[in-house]
Amino acid sequence: MDSNKYDLIVVGGGILGTFHAYHALLKGLRVLQLEKDNYPVSSTVRNFGQVVPSGMAGRWFDYGVRGLEIYKSIQNEMDISVRNNGSMYIASDPDEVQLLHELSAHYQLVDYDHELWSKEQVLQAYPMMHASYVKEAIIFKQEVSVEPDLMIHRLHHYMQSKFDQYTLKYNKTVIACEDKADTVNVTSSDHEVFYTDKVIICNGYEFKILYRSLFENSGLTISKLQMMRTKPLKSMHLPGNILTGLTIRRYESFEAYCPSFHQVVVPEHYHELRKQGIHILFKQAVDGSIIIGDSHEYASGSQLDELGFSIHATINDLMLNEANRILPVDHTMIASSWAGFYAQHDDEILELDISDRIHVRTGIGGKGMTASAGYAEASIAKIFG
Repeated sequence: MDSNKYDLIVVGGGILGTFHAYHALLKGLRVLQLEKDNYPVSSTVRNFGQVVPSGMAGRWFDYGVRGLEIYKSIQNEMDISVRNNGSMYIASDPDEVQLLHELSAHYQLVDYDHELWSKEQVLQAYPMMHASYVKEAIIFKQEVSVEPDLMIHRLHHYMQSKFDQYTLKYNKTVIACEDKADTVNVTSSDHEVFYTDKVIICNGYEFKILYRSLFENSGLTISKLQMMRTKPLKSMHLPGNILTGLTIRRYESFEAYCPSFHQVVVPEHYHELRKQGIHILFKQAVDGSIIIGDSHEYASGSQLDELGFSIHATINDLMLNEANRILPVDHTMIASSWAGFYAQHDDEILELDISDRIHVRTGIGGKGMTASAGYAEASIAKIFG
């Protein structure tokens, strides 16, 4: 057998590409995964690590629920940083409470386990929260979180140890895919050529190397998000995914399943926050540090550079001021701040079949950590029949 011949080559080492490789391996295929950087450094590691099907709608909810099963199954075999601490959405005013109850009614119909908590229950579990903010909450105890800076590395290690037919190569930038009569030739920037029956390109928001012209008017948008991390705060115990009022007013599950969603009034103090695409999430890491964010700025898929590399202090101030309405946090607690980027698509994900052998799957947006595991399973089943 040619050592450079594979059943599938996956281009991209992030979460979406990795789960495509994982599900192909479960089918017994010989898989090569190529990552252009020293290791994944983009969307997969620059996020909260929240796995929250409760925020998804339609097929993405189903993919997210399936993803919970997959994450937990892998975690049972190797520690990839999955923690089953659940998710909580906190309402801060009567309109948000109404939306919580409407979402609860939907999840009762589809039998997705949850609990509605009173203000007293929330403050008993999270006494550090400001009583003036908390009205009620909805809880999903089955949902999980991961450590974004660790999980993908551990997942790669798990796959390397479990599957003999898996090869992972970092520092391999693919510059060409040529569909020949009976194979696809995949060429890297160091002129190494690999051969495969099929290619799946999960290129995140990197649209300048492969098939650039195809991405120019493909409906892709790039989102830039600002996030912060506190110093380890051992005195503040904040398990689980914490989502708040602005999230209730933003996430697709509320829009899809809550009849009042488009009728609720936007309070005056939310106007500037919404203008910057801000909604407040918290996720505490194992070391006690807390990720706080995030904001959203947008550019077309081919104009990533327009978003720049700057961290805007005004946006961080807006986020921290709103966060302080919920928890006692301030600038002295912040250890670092960064920008993350992800690609999203008008049709929720870009599925582009360049040929019968070459397939693009990218633009999954903010759904990646939650839905990639389940989506990739269905994607592999479709591509390989």
